[in-house]
Amino acid sequence: MQTSSYTPPATSITQAFARARNEGRGALIPYFMCGYPTAERSVELVLAATSAGADIIELGLPFSDPLADGATIQRAGQVALERGMTLTGCLEIARRVSAQTNVPFLLMGYYNPILSYGIERFCQDAAASGVSGLIIPDLPLEEATPLQQSATQYGLALIFLVPPTAPDERIAAIVEMATRGIPGFLYCVALSGVTGSRASLPSHLREFVDRVRGYAKAYNLPIAVGFGLSTRAHIAAVTGYADGAVVGSAIVNVIDRSSESEQIEAITSYIRSLM
Repeated sequence: MQTSSYTPPATSITQAFARARNEGRGALIPYFMCGYPTAERSVELVLAATSAGADIIELGLPFSDPLADGATIQRAGQVALERGMTLTGCLEIARRVSAQTNVPFLLMGYYNPILSYGIERFCQDAAASGVSGLIIPDLPLEEATPLQQSATQYGLALIFLVPPTAPDERIAAIVEMATRGIPGFLYCVALSGVTGSRASLPSHLREFVDRVRGYAKAYNLPIAVGFGLSTRAHIAAVTGYADGAVVGSAIVNVIDRSSESEQIEAITSYIRSLM
């Protein structure tokens, strides 16, 4: 039963952004696929990233039809599924890592497995596993209310993506929806299409983020940018005008380039190199 002293898990997201801001930098948000390359190793890699200074962690939920993911993350998810990773297994990974660090965790995955699991049950189990928020790339704004209501009930933030092609009225609607629940942040998608490392940032990115900021500033909603970021220069550029940066496919690439015995140190060094 919730008491007057109850603090929603999502509060840790706001605190992470505030801490980074007080340190004069943007929040670094690396993405790890649950169960990749194995369940045990994904726990170790996430903990290495938190020890190296990551502010927030996205935990990917592998899915058989990941429409927003590029080839790198698609392959990682397929490997995780082939090695037996399930939604229950992902919650167990979240439980294990959250028991060993205060860094907030977000589950990023597709809506169909959550519907199959049961929306309220999923939110309840996610909160009990130490999760602070959810990112569901294929959940239409118009159909998000049931999940947002359950997320709010269990103290979780439902974080919405803002595509670069969104007209002003759509941005306004996304911001309005985001503020109905427990606030987390807005996830600005740097480029149209799927995830994947890119050599350079889109020329329109700052203008896009500034446009979103115009709608979000009244609510003090932080803005993070993701899709295509992979280098320290990317992070420095993006966090010059956004509050955080998400790195995904590049994390998988670092794991893939490293031998099993080198993966932990490689991720530790890579996270530190981005800060």
